[in-house]
Amino acid sequence: MTMLTTIKVPAQVRDRLKAQAGEAGITLGQYLADLAARGEREERFRRLKSQIAATRPADRASWEQETSAWERAELGDAARHD
Repeated sequence: MTMLTTIKVPAQVRDRLKAQAGEAGITLGQYLADLAARGEREERFRRLKSQIAATRPADRASWEQETSAWERAELGDAARHD
């Protein structure tokens, strides 16, 4: 069984969250879990974006060449199977 706890928030915040959960057709607990997951996902994408921006130009060019080669190979395979 899942252990429950109390989170102290202002009543206005609770009411807003409860209304948003109701509009989504889910429980407040599920809505909060979804918000937490969304925050984690946004943080992962923020880190990924930062890492991509920090990629050395030579590494980026190498990746682009390899990706292009794979795309051409896949398109060639697809054309042969039509």
